[in-house]
Amino acid sequence: MSPRRVAIGIDLGTTHCAIARIDLDGDHARSEVIDVEQLVTASSLEPQSLLPSFMYLPTEGELPLSLPWDSARSFSVGAHARSRAAEAPGRVVSSAKSWLCHPTADRRSGLLPLEAPEGLERISPVEASWRYLEHLSEAYDARFGNESARFSEIPVVLTVPASFDASARELTVEAASAAGIENLTLLEEPQAALYAWLERAGEQFRVELRPGDVVLVVDVGGGTSDFSAIAVTEVAGSLALERLAVGEHILLGGDNMDLALAHFVRQRLAVEGTELDSWQLASLVHGCRVAKERLLSDETLGAVPVVVPRRGSKLVGGAIRSELSQADLRTLLLDGFFPEVEAAARPIVRARAGLTRFGLPYASDAGMTRHLASFLGRQAAASGGRGALLHPTCVLFNGGVMKSALVRERLRRTLDGWLRADGAAPVRVLDGADLELAVARGAACYGRVREGRGLRIRGGTAQAHYVGVESSAPAVPGVEPPLTLVCVAPFGMEEGTSVELAAELAVVVGESVRFRFFGSSVRRQDEAGAAFERFAKDEIAELPPVAVVLPTEGRAEGEVVPVRLRATATEIGTLLIEALPIIPMKPDEKWKVELSVRGEPPVEE
Repeated sequence: MSPRRVAIGIDLGTTHCAIARIDLDGDHARSEVIDVEQLVTASSLEPQSLLPSFMYLPTEGELPLSLPWDSARSFSVGAHARSRAAEAPGRVVSSAKSWLCHPTADRRSGLLPLEAPEGLERISPVEASWRYLEHLSEAYDARFGNESARFSEIPVVLTVPASFDASARELTVEAASAAGIENLTLLEEPQAALYAWLERAGEQFRVELRPGDVVLVVDVGGGTSDFSAIAVTEVAGSLALERLAVGEHILLGGDNMDLALAHFVRQRLAVEGTELDSWQLASLVHGCRVAKERLLSDETLGAVPVVVPRRGSKLVGGAIRSELSQADLRTLLLDGFFPEVEAAARPIVRARAGLTRFGLPYASDAGMTRHLASFLGRQAAASGGRGALLHPTCVLFNGGVMKSALVRERLRRTLDGWLRADGAAPVRVLDGADLELAVARGAACYGRVREGRGLRIRGGTAQAHYVGVESSAPAVPGVEPPLTLVCVAPFGMEEGTSVELAAELAVVVGESVRFRFFGSSVRRQDEAGAAFERFAKDEIAELPPVAVVLPTEGRAEGEVVPVRLRATATEIGTLLIEALPIIPMKPDEKWKVELSVRGEPPVEE
């Protein structure tokens, strides 16, 4: 009998991973979440629907760690790794996904854990992501190896934040490849959440959604917050979906909330006469994460204990004890991260200190509602709307933080207030979302959609991309040559398509050169080849530059070669740019210039 034909969806999350699959044969297949076998203690296994995105690097005395498919593993990922974070934070890797989009870090080098003890070899964010995917692959094969193809042969849809830039997407692909995933497609997480809702709604979605609707997807996960707007249209009498807009990358989510709760508990302990050192604070952050998840999952719980080990103490009785209550969560999370603000509110940008510790570039303003108001305001301006805001008619919540009914209600009420003030109707909440597992389910559903079964969200590239071209000008002290931006990939460029620019440019071969790239999520009018020197800073952001040495290929070192540029939106959602010589020296001569996968410091103006 031939193997069962399936597609797999994976949510590679900041705090949790999940995997789902769906039959590719049959007309009424539904996605199913796959429980993942994992260590819950050093010696016990348990299948769970979520694989915590934590990796534990044990001491010699704790080895080996045994899995059904590997009896001598030298590390653990999942529930056991997360539980060790409170006792040995310097040996636990977390938030690897957030590091993948760090603009100034070498994300292939050993960075994690940041507080690693002396002698412990750190690993890269790419390797941590690879290990999570590898565990999912191995667990799948151990369970289903006899009834379907091997994991490496199955089409996999892997989700990424909609706001992930090309370098973070490339690194995600690299991690997947290291894990043995050969047939890969990337899908934006907010789109996956909507695909999961569509599956759950069935034919009822035609009642819930109507032409003219705009669905706002608010996805608040462990490390990032994503806002996407998806329009409901009508094409040849049938409903169609089109992604209108994607928000900027916001490193703000559950991790920030864990830190806020930890600092709150630390201050409480200080008042009681107990001071925590940096090691204990790291442990406290992990303890607060567990307490937060329990309180958000069960609002009947009045309070949850938080325990921090004392230095050198192995006895529970010797630990430092505190607690977090529902009231604490309401004050710190609801009012601190979801304040009720006016529609004109914008994120507060604070001046950064000259010297900071190396770490994640978190958003400077924790007010999620201010970021949301900024997104809706920018999109209204970009689309030429009559009001101050883009007017969503429906909202779909996603992400573990949205499990709190108080948070969902605060966001709904705030949105409605903005819309009323703008003369628009209140939003309809799309109920029935599976807040923690929707992304994996939706990714699996997209595997069927790609075969032509189901409603597809049309979108293309989430940003317009530009390359900076220096103009020839006499040297003037203190004045840089004028920079012209040339659009190489317009907003919404469909995957698998290419554009070739008619303008003649030039590249230098055989020497180190730097390409400057820019992106905009709001300039939707620019076509490929559009060029301009002046632009608003809030419309276009500079991306990490690319420093390369283009091979001479038989030409003289330092030769200036006239070229035209060709940009291709790849099937996995990245951007490939090629420089094609106008007079090639040999067939198929070209130079490939990819957006940076190794960050450099931002270019100073």
